[in-house]
Amino acid sequence: MLQNVNKQIFNILLPGLLLLIPFPALRAQTVLLDPPEIYIGATGGMTGSMVMFNPTVNQSMPLLAYNGGLSIRYVTESHCGLQIEANYSQRGWEEAGGNYSRRADYVEFPLLTHLYWGKTNRFIFNLGPKLSYLLKETDLINTVAEPQEQQKTPIYNPFDYGIAAGFGYNLHTRKAGVFQLETRAYYGLSNIFADAKTDYFKASNFLNVSVSLGYYFQLTGKKD
Repeated sequence: MLQNVNKQIFNILLPGLLLLIPFPALRAQTVLLDPPEIYIGATGGMTGSMVMFNPTVNQSMPLLAYNGGLSIRYVTESHCGLQIEANYSQRGWEEAGGNYSRRADYVEFPLLTHLYWGKTNRFIFNLGPKLSYLLKETDLINTVAEPQEQQKTPIYNPFDYGIAAGFGYNLHTRKAGVFQLETRAYYGLSNIFADAKTDYFKASNFLNVSVSLGYYFQLTGKKD
């Protein structure tokens, strides 16, 4: 019950959060860049994920897996830009007792507001929606004698959407490109299992955290 209330509140607040980016105080300090800074890059790292089930399913710890992808960053103002990504990500859950775990492989398309502070050493904040599509799902461990609902049911909804937010650090160099470290969280706003009144689960949305390393090559714009 509490999970459903929290999710409804989050869905109401989400449009307002996106409208607040970039922050007014930050925009007051922005300067138009001519030409804009354009970057193309690649990232890769680890994810830890679980599923917020209602009714609750006991999960021992986040399922560890991999993610990676390509991104384009377009910065038109100092401190503010746009980032578009195409990623491959592995998510899932691992149940308490170690007798069942499932991995789901997705292709993801985040559209992020990119904020930064600094020049050569930049601290970054990314925020925005993410749309994903399920490629495949795999039972990694299945030693259950009598499968429960989530263990015997395939994912119903191949599309997943939610909100992603990340903090990180960029090191800008004149000749060697941009090196990045970022940690990012994702909260799913859609359910992976059917959620009609007659279905078993009322909620089944992803929650995951990732840590990644990245490299960007600057195509245009002034190099600090």
